[in-house]
Amino acid sequence: MARFTVIDADGHLTDTDSAIAPYLDEPFRSRHRPFHVQDNWDRGLRGRLGENAPDAETWITAMDREGIDIAVLYPTAALAIGAVREADFAAALCRAYNDFVHDRFVKQSGRLKGVAIVPFQNVPEAVKEIHRAATKLGMIGVMLPAIGLRLPLGREEYWPIYEAAERLNVALAVHAGPRGASQFGLDLFDRFIEVHTICHPFGQMAQLTSIFCNGIPEKFPQLRLAFLEAGCGWVPYWMERLDEEYEKRSEEVLLLRAKPSEYMRSGRIFYSFEPDEKSLPYVLSQMGEDVLLYASDFPHWDSNYPHSVKKVVERQDISDRQKQKVLAENARHFYNL
Repeated sequence: MARFTVIDADGHLTDTDSAIAPYLDEPFRSRHRPFHVQDNWDRGLRGRLGENAPDAETWITAMDREGIDIAVLYPTAALAIGAVREADFAAALCRAYNDFVHDRFVKQSGRLKGVAIVPFQNVPEAVKEIHRAATKLGMIGVMLPAIGLRLPLGREEYWPIYEAAERLNVALAVHAGPRGASQFGLDLFDRFIEVHTICHPFGQMAQLTSIFCNGIPEKFPQLRLAFLEAGCGWVPYWMERLDEEYEKRSEEVLLLRAKPSEYMRSGRIFYSFEPDEKSLPYVLSQMGEDVLLYASDFPHWDSNYPHSVKKVVERQDISDRQKQKVLAENARHFYNL
């Protein structure tokens, strides 16, 4: 495995309430459990699944064991930032989380790269936070929550965020999460296995549809976008479906000047895959070799750690050139490393 450089495009840190609280401004610091998850599902199956990564040392140890050179870190609890309803509290949480990531991870090792969160609930504050994160905190990307926000991500109200990211050359990544069940009819289900199966791909499909039908790839031609943690098998199917709709109803999406597939294959839109995903060769043939990203998902309960890199390297259905692209080169381009 040493002959392949590896960039983890989507790892996660453990952002507990107690870790974030010291970075919160008052009066918000006095709140109890700022990222409290209220669904009460047993994500770790009584502690048998998943690990914690609360600090840089834990992450570096995991990287050395897995064979990862650089890791790009996303939140765990803060994946729910879109569900926070109070705009001022959301802004304070984002500032605190970003300071925590910079202080506890980014400053500790050049191998650890941070992705910021910003308050879509307060667009002017989100624009300010993107600028601060990119210019003062060394963040290389911004996470867009697939679930939780009242408005989908393509809406014009959010366009100043995209303009700021494009101007600052900051990557944007739509990240799925098992929350906000009612948004996709998931309140029909009572068990976590059902909700978790559905929410990740449904969230990505919904947000990609909104982003494309509102013309974001055309309006912001230098913007780099990724859709993370739903596998890649859904991408060709959804691309074909969007093209079919566009062929018949393009007058409803006048901001798009080409078929969705042309944007999705342009090299500006990226997608993560699962290390043992059987559809990977097919997706490479349909989307090209330059847009798929390796992601460890460590330390989450559904990751393949510590065997995810090995699973990619040992695949017999993709070439060594393709392996190096998906393991590192594509992530290097997406994050402008």
